[in-house]
Amino acid sequence: MNGTADLLALATRILFFSGKGGVGKTSLACATALELARRGQRVLLVSTDPASNLDEVLGVSLSGQPTAVPGAEGLFALNIDPEAAARAYRENVVAPYRGVLPEAAVASMEEQLSGGCTLEIAAFDQFTGLLGDPERTRPYGHILFDTAPTGHTLRLLKLPAAWTGFMTENTTGTSCLGPLSGLQAQQQLYQASLEALTNPTLTTLVLVARPEHSTLAEAERMRAELAALGMKNQFLLVNGYLSPNAESDDPVLQALQARQHEALEQMPAGLGALPRANVALLAVAPMGVDNLRQVFSPCPIVNSTPETKFHAEPESFGPLASLIEEIESAGRGVVLTMGKGGVGKTTIAAAIAVELARRGHRVHLSTTDPAAHVAETVGNGIGNLRVSRIDPAAEVRRYTASVLTKLAPNLDEQGIALLEEDLRSPCTEEIAVFSAFAETVEQGESGFVVLDTAPTGHTLLLLDSAEAYHREVLRTQSEMPESVRNLLPRLRDPHFSRILLVAVPEATPVHEAAKLQEDLLRAGIEPFAWVMNQCFAGQRFRDPFLIERGLRELPFLVEVRQSYARRMALTPWQLEPPIGPERLRKLIKAPAATEVV
Repeated sequence: MNGTADLLALATRILFFSGKGGVGKTSLACATALELARRGQRVLLVSTDPASNLDEVLGVSLSGQPTAVPGAEGLFALNIDPEAAARAYRENVVAPYRGVLPEAAVASMEEQLSGGCTLEIAAFDQFTGLLGDPERTRPYGHILFDTAPTGHTLRLLKLPAAWTGFMTENTTGTSCLGPLSGLQAQQQLYQASLEALTNPTLTTLVLVARPEHSTLAEAERMRAELAALGMKNQFLLVNGYLSPNAESDDPVLQALQARQHEALEQMPAGLGALPRANVALLAVAPMGVDNLRQVFSPCPIVNSTPETKFHAEPESFGPLASLIEEIESAGRGVVLTMGKGGVGKTTIAAAIAVELARRGHRVHLSTTDPAAHVAETVGNGIGNLRVSRIDPAAEVRRYTASVLTKLAPNLDEQGIALLEEDLRSPCTEEIAVFSAFAETVEQGESGFVVLDTAPTGHTLLLLDSAEAYHREVLRTQSEMPESVRNLLPRLRDPHFSRILLVAVPEATPVHEAAKLQEDLLRAGIEPFAWVMNQCFAGQRFRDPFLIERGLRELPFLVEVRQSYARRMALTPWQLEPPIGPERLRKLIKAPAATEVV
């Protein structure tokens, strides 16, 4: 690590690692935890990401209880599992009423507690227990939280204040989670969590970014929003930094360095004022304890020649254009890009939307990802193309107004007050976003809709909770909207919905997309194709570092083609950022140079 500040020297007891998807939060959280443990500290590393890959990065099977990490004395890790937490929460709330209330009443409570709101508050209880209850973490000198991508984390870190305020103002004793007694018992813990988050001597928010404009802009958004909530002790880690190499004549390496330098020079002022350290880009993937130790002490590059890694009977992957031909043939429908944060879902969605519009189709490009920048990626002045985003705050206002308009005429003054109070619950945001997602999918009946989805965990919660959201929508509305009723059938129709799993050729993005594919298949949704994005493999590099990066991608390209993908396209790493119509079209047509068997 280099830079002007030393995170390890400044580390408070609690460290939150957050930022845009794909910037390396998990790797840096693990590397920091390993180094703190090596220095004699007892450390607990916690993942709050619904799509956590902490197990794979550390090379150990984790659960909801602290597990010792082999080869790293003093380091323990756990995953907060939303489903397991929800089951425990449900039983904790319902158990006192078994044998006391009629079975029908108990069944009704269980039904009410089966929605997405319960998933959120149950996971939140686990989070606040670790953050606000000193007894649970007393054995540890440091607690590190590896969080979900920005949008999900912002919501998580705002919840202590949101739920505390809701319970303070609630006068009815009920909520979307049933009786509030269970929540009120936790109010003191939520308040303690809020105090811990805003205590600068106790907690540091570690913002992780790449030396790229988009991730630095996202880090600035999070810096500002959480500083406004009182989390003002912040530190910036710039991951994947290439130190200047005057000896290299590789134009790609020079372009990478120039792009990084420009992004750091133009960093937002608020972010630039934070203490900062740069973390070097590694040729090896930071997976496993040994490789993770290289994050702070990189080893020299030792690579073999490219020829030794290629096979005699090559097969080329097709460009993205080969998939668009088949998508276009349907004449309408929905295209959804899914995968781990940071793999380029927004870029791939934008490229497909621009090309379909160029071919004369009416296209709506939208996103469910709070951190996406679809408008900036597409650019301006494209005929037939409409660009939007599903804005949670706007959708909450719209959803609340819709529910009140439908139900208020049939309620008395007290009933309206109860409904308004229920709609102020933080859970309403999830329902509103889900309803907007269903409405956007419905538009595929009369044209093309291209949806850039949020990172894997958030998307899975959205899809897996569809039936529960159906019930929740019925609870607050007299009838279920047609778009919500037809959402799952539409997603399951391979002639209407085309799911593209986007990954980069590295272990975690590939395996996370493979798990996502399994979950989609269990839900009756079959992915259309895989897109392997930002590939270095097979390119004509001269620099040893870039050659080594490309060689290490080949096994993952082979794995995807042989084990997961019915159709597959490859997009090579671009010398210029794929922003704007012309560069997006270039990305679509780029030849797939990689040849493997």
